Amino acid sequence: MSEKRAIVVTGVSTGIGLALLETLTREGYHVFGSVRSAADRDRLAAAFGAGSFTPLVFDVTDVDAIALAAQEVERRLDGATLAGLVNNAGAAFPGPLLHQPLEEFRRQIEVNLIGQLAVTQAFAPLLGAGEARLGAPGRIVNMSSVAGSVAAPFLGAYAASKHALEGCSDALRRELMIYGVDVVVIEPGVVATPIWDKAEQTDFAAYDRTVYGPAARRLKKWAVENGRLGPPPERVAAAVLRALRDPRPPARIRVVPNYLLDWVLPRMLPTRLLDRIIARRIGLRPQDRRPAGS
Repeated sequence: MSEKRAIVVTGVSTGIGLALLETLTREGYHVFGSVRSAADRDRLAAAFGAGSFTPLVFDVTDVDAIALAAQEVERRLDGATLAGLVNNAGAAFPGPLLHQPLEEFRRQIEVNLIGQLAVTQAFAPLLGAGEARLGAPGRIVNMSSVAGSVAAPFLGAYAASKHALEGCSDALRRELMIYGVDVVVIEPGVVATPIWDKAEQTDFAAYDRTVYGPAARRLKKWAVENGRLGPPPERVAAAVLRALRDPRPPARIRVVPNYLLDWVLPRMLPTRLLDRIIARRIGLRPQDRRPAGS
């Protein structure tokens, strides 16, 4: 392939992933980007061209497809070191934990945690972990979330996956020091992407016969309104670029609309006080409870 440094990015079809694809190719990288459909593969290949982008078709829960993709990237690298791996692909399955189907919870962990590790295991050798390659070791950038430290109601499964990803990233960063491969975590808050159009269509009807129906709808309305006012995905892409290029990047980079209000304050407040503020805002106090199904 060309002399461009190569990076693997998962989940590039839309949102933050698409912004990463646009930013990294503009900055001179060759991006191997994963998508899940042939339609997205063809659309992005036509838009970016073979000189800057190579589509990889796989789901992060399909270890066989991931292995085939890693073999293709290795062939294209021809001995060179992969400059970076950005574990961006993910999903959110909302619902009250007391009633959320366990299969849905398992799927959340499979996509957002086990899938990230499966991709990392497949591509780590190309980053310089385990075998001699041409060039300096690459870096791993894991896309976490502010939910990796503060959990919102009805996003418990998502928060659990991101809390776990944070812990795995810390362990992996320390384990990979022996190879010189660094691991950086990106922690976005709300970001203005098409995900909020999808979130607006989230159907909580399955929980209408529980006490959580009204509060879930209030949270959805608040989240969608605030999400659409969040920073653009290019802000997150800039943070990833920093994680890849900075000689000594921080272990974590936060991307939030207001650092004081959206990051510092929620972590300074006593946990019980934060509980009460959230409960009052969306209606989770005992006095807010209505008979199930009313």
